[in-house]
Amino acid sequence: RLSGGRSRCEGRVELEQGGVWGTVCDDGWDVTDGDVVCRQLRCGWAVRVLAGGAFGRGTGPILRDEVGCEGHEEHLGDCPAALDHDCSHKEDAGVVCSEHQEWRLTGGVDGCAGRVEVFYQGTWSTVCDNAWYAVEADVLCHSLGCGVSLSRPSFAHTLPTRMLYQCGGHQPSLAHCHLIYNKSAPCYQSRAAGAVCNG
Repeated sequence: RLSGGRSRCEGRVELEQGGVWGTVCDDGWDVTDGDVVCRQLRCGWAVRVLAGGAFGRGTGPILRDEVGCEGHEEHLGDCPAALDHDCSHKEDAGVVCSEHQEWRLTGGVDGCAGRVEVFYQGTWSTVCDNAWYAVEADVLCHSLGCGVSLSRPSFAHTLPTRMLYQCGGHQPSLAHCHLIYNKSAPCYQSRAAGAVCNG
């Protein structure tokens, strides 16, 4: 599992052994190791690996050190690693996987207003406004801790990739909605979606 992140697809790497959850030391931690974790959790691939307890210090035993995945392994536990370690939890390893999504509103008066941008598959994208309705804007505002949507202004697309969301109801975040990533037809003649929230 990944802990301490903003979604289930980013965070401090933890694995279970004998009913106890523990962490992985960052000595030798690299993208190949992160890829195995992301694939195991059905989170895509590793877009960034982090060291030095970037997602906070874990608790429990440190179960692996000097992890040396070759890339073909199905589980992190299948990778060669040292079971003895010289680490502390300030060296807990972390990863950001491609399926992790985070959102921001840019260009407004504060973090609760502006153009909608989403971080997905390692890059920031704009969101197409041709399926951006009150329900989608409300889901975003709520997930950002910004209350509900007051209006949905449109902006220019200036980022190279685009996302389209369709929410069937009030989901906990846009990650729970249907998404179409970087396909030109659904975004034809769209502008970049925006939101002004009341928070």
